[in-house]
Amino acid sequence: MTATGTFGLSSEARNLHWLLTNLVEEVRGARSVAVVSSDGLLLLSSDPALHDAADSAAESAAEGESPRGSSADLATIISGISSLTLGAAELMDTGGVKHTMVAMAEGTVFVMSISDGSLLGLHAGADCDMHVVAYHMAMFVGRAGHVLTPELRSELRKSMERAQ
Repeated sequence: MTATGTFGLSSEARNLHWLLTNLVEEVRGARSVAVVSSDGLLLLSSDPALHDAADSAAESAAEGESPRGSSADLATIISGISSLTLGAAELMDTGGVKHTMVAMAEGTVFVMSISDGSLLGLHAGADCDMHVVAYHMAMFVGRAGHVLTPELRSELRKSMERAQ
């Protein structure tokens, strides 16, 4: 699994892609990783389908389908989990949400706040080491949070639209 292509991107965008690729390579059992903007748009993805299957993207879009378990699905899940947990935090008057984990029988979804509402999400197999996942996600957030400017988010959105 690798991050989507970086041809023609700024050095900041290429650095984020490199950080994402590093995260994917370091986390055993990672199935999909995505960075989502505060409005739920996919900004960055480890999904090779977005990069390698450009020919089938038009066909899938025409059918209204995306590959099951893809980063597009993960982006939707991340947004939903974030909305739910932010609502819960508000109801309970407990402040902002830093991270969320949903453990299932066959996998786990991790969501971590990056900055200004952007989120990092990772879907891993049930056998993943949660400590390793949390560590590498925190490292990504620490390194990416300060560079995720509105301009860079816009560049990443356009890059994802072209890949799709």
